[in-house]
Amino acid sequence: MFELDFSVIPANSSLLWEGIKMTFLLASLAIIGGIILGTFLALLRIAKIPVLSQFSAAYVNFFRSLPLILVIFWLFFLVPLIVGKPVGAFSSVLVAFILFEAAYYSEIIRAGINSVRLGQLAAARALGLTYFQSMRYIILPQAFRAMTPILLTQAIILFQDTSLVYVVGLRDFLVSAEIVANRDQRLVEMFLFVALVYFVICFAASIGVKYLQKRINNEL
Repeated sequence: MFELDFSVIPANSSLLWEGIKMTFLLASLAIIGGIILGTFLALLRIAKIPVLSQFSAAYVNFFRSLPLILVIFWLFFLVPLIVGKPVGAFSSVLVAFILFEAAYYSEIIRAGINSVRLGQLAAARALGLTYFQSMRYIILPQAFRAMTPILLTQAIILFQDTSLVYVVGLRDFLVSAEIVANRDQRLVEMFLFVALVYFVICFAASIGVKYLQKRINNEL
């Protein structure tokens, strides 16, 4: 009869911890980069210059129409051919995540900007602020405050999607667990543990997002 043996987990805790740190590092940098690029794309999308607006719309529609795993493959295999030298798994998947997630963050941020009353932008311009100053000091702070729960929800999705880096062999949490599972022949135990860790992190984050959403709604 098959018996579960979870002693393999503490015995390989250092390897698994390195993997989870890699996952958090990749997710954190991708979130930051995605929000920065997404904000830039959102500002281009609402700009009065048609060329910039059309470029941003084309970028968003392009990446939102592709599976993330295909973007990872592109960056991992094609970029070294273009630049003529190896780029590295971490750098390629980080760029892939930033480019991909920026398309989704752009739409979230654009919706947040549009939710701010137009009169506030006009008032800021009447006070002598430039368009970009008005966005930086008046519009964007309000927009980010209102859309923080949605941004965090997208961040949770991104954290789950980091498991896709197994296709390029980057040693994140899932790959580290797979190495242990195959080496010690404890696939069931390791993948149950991986599922539990992802569930606990994402479920706790989801509860935090709901709590934050309630606070923001009560203050508005």
